[in-house]
Amino acid sequence: MSLDTIIELENVAVFQREILVLSEVNIQVDKGEFVYLIGKTGSGKSSLMQTIYADLPFKEGTGTVAGFNLKKIKNKEIPYLRRKLGIVFQDFQLLTDRSVADNLHFVMKSTGWKDKKKMQERTQDVLDKVGLGTKGFKMTHQLSGGEQQRVAIARALVNDPEIILADEPTGNLDPETSHGIMNLLFDISKNGRAVLMATHNYSLINEFPARILKCENGKVVE
Repeated sequence: MSLDTIIELENVAVFQREILVLSEVNIQVDKGEFVYLIGKTGSGKSSLMQTIYADLPFKEGTGTVAGFNLKKIKNKEIPYLRRKLGIVFQDFQLLTDRSVADNLHFVMKSTGWKDKKKMQERTQDVLDKVGLGTKGFKMTHQLSGGEQQRVAIARALVNDPEIILADEPTGNLDPETSHGIMNLLFDISKNGRAVLMATHNYSLINEFPARILKCENGKVVE
């Protein structure tokens, strides 16, 4: 394992309840690397991501994510692991009853931010990064799908994570909007964060080439 390795799984078995989904998983992802995770629906992509952010119990093998040992992590340590991870979903999962800025503040409060002024500064900073610097006051339902996904990415960036896990982040977006999101995610990886993105969209992979991991037949292959 090199000093730059941020995700390392060795001989890991991934279970959903008692069902074995993936076995003998060996993955290494370095800082600043962009990696695609592909495979059919039900092939284990989401389960693998859930294992990485300690949402599924770790039963077999060894795993280190952002310096945390997944085998030994205690429940009270999981929030600290998750601060080092930014997670972006296909369906945005924004709170529709509040503004863009308040969506970010909600996450910040739940991860231990207290200082209002610092929260506002950080919010403005990440909204600028994703091209929504003037939209903080808007309600999320007033935004387009692409803008909502940018809010979700801003929210994922708020704790300055070392890893972004993106599960089908362009799944509900048109091609042009998807390009904007891809450029944004690649920029994030160029700034030294690892980005692991699950997708079905092979045309995007052709346009934005990067390393590919594939889930098939219960295994993960390069």
